[in-house]
Amino acid sequence: MKQLIVSAALLLSALQVGAAEKKVFRISTEQTDLILQVGDNGRLYQTYLGKKLLNESDIQNLSWDIHAGSDGSVSKRGWEVYSGSGNEEYFEPAIAVTHNDGNNSTYLYYVSSSTEAVDGGTKTTINLRDDQYPVEVALHYVAYPKENVIKTWSEIKHQEASPVILSTYASTMLYFNSTSYYLTEFSSDWAKEAQMSSQQLQFGKKVIDTKLGSRAAMHTHPFFEVGLGQPVAENQGEVLMGTLGWTGNFRFTFEVDNVGNLRVIPAINPYASNYELKKDEVFTTPEFIFTLSYDGASQGSRNLHDWARNYSLKDGKGSRLTLLNNWENTGFDFDQEKLAELMKEAKHLGVDMFLLDDGWFANKYPRKDDKAGLGDWEVTHSKLPGGVPALVDAAKEAGVKFGIWIEPEMVNPKSELFEKHPDWAIHDENRDRYYYRNQLVLDLSNPEVQDYVYGVVEKLMKENPDIAFFKWDCNSPITNIYSPYLKEKQGNLYIDHVRGVYNVMKRVKENYPNVPMMLCSGGGARCDYEALKYFTEFWCSDNTDPVERAYIQWGFSQFFPAKAMCAHVTSWNKNTSVKFRTDMASMCKLGFDIGLKDMSADELTYCQTAVANWKRLQPAVMDGDQYRLVSPYTSNHMAVNYVSKDMSKAVLFAYDIYPRFQEKLMAVKLQGLDPHKMYKVEEINLMPGVASALEANGKVFSGDYLMKVGLNVFGYAITQSHVIELSAM
Repeated sequence: MKQLIVSAALLLSALQVGAAEKKVFRISTEQTDLILQVGDNGRLYQTYLGKKLLNESDIQNLSWDIHAGSDGSVSKRGWEVYSGSGNEEYFEPAIAVTHNDGNNSTYLYYVSSSTEAVDGGTKTTINLRDDQYPVEVALHYVAYPKENVIKTWSEIKHQEASPVILSTYASTMLYFNSTSYYLTEFSSDWAKEAQMSSQQLQFGKKVIDTKLGSRAAMHTHPFFEVGLGQPVAENQGEVLMGTLGWTGNFRFTFEVDNVGNLRVIPAINPYASNYELKKDEVFTTPEFIFTLSYDGASQGSRNLHDWARNYSLKDGKGSRLTLLNNWENTGFDFDQEKLAELMKEAKHLGVDMFLLDDGWFANKYPRKDDKAGLGDWEVTHSKLPGGVPALVDAAKEAGVKFGIWIEPEMVNPKSELFEKHPDWAIHDENRDRYYYRNQLVLDLSNPEVQDYVYGVVEKLMKENPDIAFFKWDCNSPITNIYSPYLKEKQGNLYIDHVRGVYNVMKRVKENYPNVPMMLCSGGGARCDYEALKYFTEFWCSDNTDPVERAYIQWGFSQFFPAKAMCAHVTSWNKNTSVKFRTDMASMCKLGFDIGLKDMSADELTYCQTAVANWKRLQPAVMDGDQYRLVSPYTSNHMAVNYVSKDMSKAVLFAYDIYPRFQEKLMAVKLQGLDPHKMYKVEEINLMPGVASALEANGKVFSGDYLMKVGLNVFGYAITQSHVIELSAM
């Protein structure tokens, strides 16, 4: 009781100071202001989010209660930044706590704040506290001025005698006042990732969430777009683009209230996750990263791409390795000699690395299919008698780097690991077991299991320090949901498991910081910026059909730069040419998963040239600005161009997908060029002996002409492609 009295006295003092000073917080980029203010009641409110205000006096004139609801329908209220359950707010809260006495209400009041410079921007921290219970929330905001990106998250802790139960724990709350709201979401399934669809938000709640635990983004991805006042458009209109850095269950809530205002709440999904929080333990929510673009989604994407390369993506400013993977070529059926031959093919192709996929491990239950072996990370001696060292040596002899596939978070019940440690797997002994892809998920809430999973990487690296790359897979959601380790604290499982995954990833990055890693999850079911702090790239989809990839890559490009998106040339959809497949993959991080012996001499020569061109043009494609020009969703074609930061080089990718008979063909108007520069137009990635049929090939045009008049690059042939290099003269 004495502690509560002291806390209340301190809080009252803070409220009086806050009211006297009219405390205002300006979280700013070069284009956007997020303005927060302490109200007369001592609580924190959002008063503005939009285009940057030019006059300081205008900020002081903002009022915390200007968005109050009409009397009679709801109580007078403002846009509380971190509204608690049980207070006078009648809509979705940001936090819900069950206190030691069973009370479920939470009222948070301003206590203190601080600002500090961080890499690329400014961090603002605002501390709030309940006036009746020792529960504290710290709200963190990092504004990146140049990129026009804001990152925000919260930290929750308490000093109650016994653990409290958290049943809601949002990263933040954002409010919007517009005439209408249009949501673009990104649904998914295996081989159907990042499918875009839109709808108008009406009164009530629209929820996007996932309950899969691991491989969490299999059915929906952790990012969205909201058009304010109009549907999301590529190059005009105001659009909010947001993504949550969380590799587990997430939930986005979009709630339009009774007076037509929208609140957006990004959070961990609290499904089956009433979290027991001990005294003085800090519950940190995921980072929510967002940008407000006033020129459509295209500019918003460039904001996020720049931010990711500069501050979030592992080795975001570094180059990327081209590679040849063996999976589509061999599946599980390979031996040491066959792999050594493929390494020679990788060198002949001109790529940097050979990547060994699934099927190289386990002895008692050898990995000859997906039914056994996961968890037993010893090389299969009968298949690879020289072990991984012999493969590394063979790669060196061939003149390429060596990378390897692992799936260390998973276990097959048919494995030595499961026989020895069944309690290490998430499963319920009281019920019949069910499997996804014949496997279970290891319980990463258990520190002992974390050590084991980290040890998979450590053992490989200690024995083979020249391993140059890891492909880290995660093929199953959590099934048989029970943690033998957590016992009575099952509400912590979904969250502590993901935190355990991060603990492992952090250790890998700390000890092997220069080893590139691909994030994979049965395709693109892991695609968030928290995991990408530890991975240089992610695998967008197991579907490498170039036509389907047009849609998948268009969707993912909304939030991720090209250098983070892996695309491989395979034999999927053999009705398309090797050129079309390669040109589609070349607009992302290029790789191959195809046998060279299946190619004609001309096709091989073409691929060698395309690889050399891709490497040469990395400054534009991997590190330049992307402009999506023609959408496959709205036409029978697709076009995207990239421009280097100095505008000296640009690359246009143009694809005829399924054009209609004698449809009207429009010139493609490029974007992002210097209007005053002159650019030479040259078609590259041509088949041997084939000359460009483009009228503009070899000619010189001003950037102004290319952006206003454009180039005639589309045709009537099905699945035809053109890659155009533009060089400033």
